[in-house]
Amino acid sequence: MNTATRKMLECGAADFGLQLSPEQVEKLVLYAEELKKWNRKINLTAINSDEDIVIKHFVDSLALAKFVKADAMLVDIGSGAGFPCIPLKIIMPALRVTSVDAVEKKIIFQRNVARLIGLAGFEAVHGRAEQLQPDNKADAVVSRAFSDILTFAGMAKRLMKPEGMIIAMKGKEGREEAEHAKVKLEQMGLTVSAVEEFRLPSSGDARSLVFIRSKTG
Repeated sequence: MNTATRKMLECGAADFGLQLSPEQVEKLVLYAEELKKWNRKINLTAINSDEDIVIKHFVDSLALAKFVKADAMLVDIGSGAGFPCIPLKIIMPALRVTSVDAVEKKIIFQRNVARLIGLAGFEAVHGRAEQLQPDNKADAVVSRAFSDILTFAGMAKRLMKPEGMIIAMKGKEGREEAEHAKVKLEQMGLTVSAVEEFRLPSSGDARSLVFIRSKTG
């Protein structure tokens, strides 16, 4: 990853009020290099250029940082190659993470990255979210373009604390999808508490974060 791309990473993080340390930048760079290396052999992600990895994977993931407590317990459903959980864990080392994906090769990749860059308090689980039996409930359950909001919320509800939150990471359609899901979410005992919209730097792609909480939490 060249100097210009590293600078893009730092500037993208700064857009969300984050100042990355040199160590954090190096861990993210190592993660990107490992992602590209594995991607040449197995299909982890369609995004493989340095610029796209930085903006569409790393910066997109880091948009969550200001909404999650530094020492929170986070469950990432359908995490794929580790987004958003690994970039978040790199910049928030006290975060306790359970990463879940049904595709074994993606979980093997995540475990490899966790060993390579020394992520303590990070567990990558091969399986389906419906089968997950966590010892402790999560402060936040997140998913990035994994499924529709209702399906995701149905999986996530039983995994979160009563006062916890569900975060659906969506594209430009997030607010509209959340509006359409409101009635059925209410029937599930859930409510949309907020929708945060933003654009990714450089690409200008629209993103939205849909926050869902228990009506009694």
